[in-house]
Amino acid sequence: MDFKYVKFEVFIPEDYVDRLREALNEIGALTIGGNYDNCMSVSKVIGSWRPLEGADPFNGKVGELCKAEECKVEFTSKRELAKQIMETITSVHPYEVPVINILPIINGIRIDDILQN
Repeated sequence: MDFKYVKFEVFIPEDYVDRLREALNEIGALTIGGNYDNCMSVSKVIGSWRPLEGADPFNGKVGELCKAEECKVEFTSKRELAKQIMETITSVHPYEVPVINILPIINGIRIDDILQN
């Protein structure tokens, strides 16, 4: 199945959301339909993690469970920009290992084509 767009989900501290939005918008990742830019959604969530031995955590202490409010940033962009988007996110993101989910978007594909495959 071929697809032209991907959806990104990124978990990031709130203090970094505007920097991330600006950096992504600069590379055209947040432009939709040619007439809108800076297009993304932000939701507050509670994340949890425990840094293991050898980790250098942004927040928390090695061996201790940490919970904190962070933001889930979501946006859709052209698949062809995916590598540049990943590079941009990792350059702005403060976490040692950021959570970045990339999902294919199948808008524009007929449902019959999907069900047959």
